[in-house]
Amino acid sequence: MHPVFRTKLGFEHCFFFLLLFFAQQSWAQEIEARAYSNAPIGINFLSGGIVQAKSGNYTLTSEVMSLTHILDVGGQSGKLTLVLPYAQITGQSSAGGQTVNASSEGLSDPLIKASVNLYGAPALTLDQFKNYQQDLIIGASLAASIPWGKYNDNQLVNVGANRWFIQPGVGASQAVGPWRFELAGAATIYTSNTSFMGGNSLSQNPVYSTQTHAIYYFPSTAWISVDATYYIGGQSYLNGIAINGSQENWRFGSTASYPINKHNSIRLSASTGVYSRTNNSYDLFGISWQYRFGGGL
Repeated sequence: MHPVFRTKLGFEHCFFFLLLFFAQQSWAQEIEARAYSNAPIGINFLSGGIVQAKSGNYTLTSEVMSLTHILDVGGQSGKLTLVLPYAQITGQSSAGGQTVNASSEGLSDPLIKASVNLYGAPALTLDQFKNYQQDLIIGASLAASIPWGKYNDNQLVNVGANRWFIQPGVGASQAVGPWRFELAGAATIYTSNTSFMGGNSLSQNPVYSTQTHAIYYFPSTAWISVDATYYIGGQSYLNGIAINGSQENWRFGSTASYPINKHNSIRLSASTGVYSRTNNSYDLFGISWQYRFGGGL
C-alpha cells in the first residue's frame, strides 16, 4: 500500500474521500432539469460553457462542450448526448501534519448518454410539434463515462478517474399549465481503478440518487426551475479496506434558460450541498450558451 495511506487510513479517510468525490464524482451527480421532455426530431443542440465547483480550499473548473441530437425511437422521441469536458483542479489542505496539494489540468472523462421517452412524447417533426401539448411523459436513460481523461497514478486527485461508470435511470414529467413537475431516479455503478496511487485498487459501491424539479415556462419560452437531489451509497474501498462510510447527501439548486432568438439561448445554473453525512458537499455555478440547428429550422 502507498505510504500516504498507511499514515492516513486510521483517522483521515473522510478527508481523502472528500478529494476523490470532489474531483471524480460531481459529473455523476449533476442536477439536470428537463431530462425527460419532448423536442422535434432532427433538432440538434450544441452547447459550450464553464462550470466551477468549490469544496473547502479546492476548486474544480471545467470548460464543457456538448452535442445533443433528437431522434425517433419506435415512434417516441429520444436523444443522444456527448459531453466533452476539460478541467483544472487546484487547492491545498493539511491532514495528519502533512500538506496535500492538488494541481491537475487536462481532458476529463467524456460522457455519453442515451435516453428515450417511453410514453407521452411522440416523435414529431418541427411543423407537427407546434401543436403538441405535453401531459405526462415517462422515460428511461443510460449514461456512461469513458476513462479517457488525464490520469497520473502517483497523484491523489486527477481530472480523469481511470475507471468507467454506467448510470441507468428512469423519470417522469407532468405538465400542469405553465409548470412542469419532474421526478427521476438513477443508479451510478463504478468499475475499479486498479492503478490508484502506485498500483492500489480503488473500488466503490453504487450510488443511488433521486432528483425532482419544478419548472415554470414563461410565454417567451424562457424557463426557470427549482431543483433538488438526494443520493445515498457509494462507500469506497482501498485494496478491500473501507476508507469512508456510506454517503447521504442533499443538494438544492436552480436553473434558468433565456432564449436570445430561435437558434441561441443562455443558461445559468447553481446548486449547493445542504446536508452531507461524510462532509463532501460542494457549491457549483455554471453558465452556458446553446445553439439549436437542424430539423427544419
